[in-house]
Amino acid sequence: MPTTSTRGALIVISGPSGVGKTTIVHKVKEELDAIFSVSATTRPISDRETDGVDYYFITPTRFEEMVQTGAFLEHAEVFHCHRYGTLKEPVEKVLEAGKSMLLDIDVQGGMQVHKNMPESLRFFILPPSEEELFRRLTARGRDDADSIERRFSEAKQEIKLARESNAYDFFIVNDNLDLAVAETVAIIKKCQDTAQSTP
Repeated sequence: MPTTSTRGALIVISGPSGVGKTTIVHKVKEELDAIFSVSATTRPISDRETDGVDYYFITPTRFEEMVQTGAFLEHAEVFHCHRYGTLKEPVEKVLEAGKSMLLDIDVQGGMQVHKNMPESLRFFILPPSEEELFRRLTARGRDDADSIERRFSEAKQEIKLARESNAYDFFIVNDNLDLAVAETVAIIKKCQDTAQSTP
C-alpha cells in the first residue's frame, strides 16, 4: 500500500497458464491507467524489438553484477537459459510520480516482491476449479496432450505454492472475467483511498 498520498501503487498479478491472467492484467491496466513494468533480460534482442521499450537488454555479466548490487526487485532464470528481472529504479520513478505500475510475474517473482517491497498489492488469479482449468487449457488448442498435462501439473503446483507462501494479499477467482476485473480494481482503489487518508 502506498505510504503517501502522492505515491503510486505497485500491483503484482500472478496466476497459472489458462486462468485468464493476461486478459485481466490488460483490463486492469486500462481501468487504472497504470503503467506496465519493462523487464530486463539477457536474451538477444530481435529485429522487431526496441531496447528500453520491449525489454532492457543487458549482457549476462552485467545482469549478474546488477543482481549483486541489489538493482532488481525480483529476478529469475527461465528455462535454464536466459535471465529476466524487474529493475527497482524504473519502478521507483513511476511510483514517485504518483502512477501505478503493474507487474505480470510468476509466483517466485511475487515472493521476491513480497520480501523486497511489502507495501505492494499482490493478487493471485485462481480458476473456479481444477476441472475448469484443465478445460481451458485444452480449449486453447495451442498444445498437444503431453504439453497440456505438463501445464496442468505446473499450474496446480503454482497454486499450491502461492497459497502456502503467504506472498499474496488477495486471491481472485476468475469465474467471470468482468467480475474478476471489477473485484481487482475495487480492491486496488480501496487500498489507495485508505493510504491517502492515512496521516
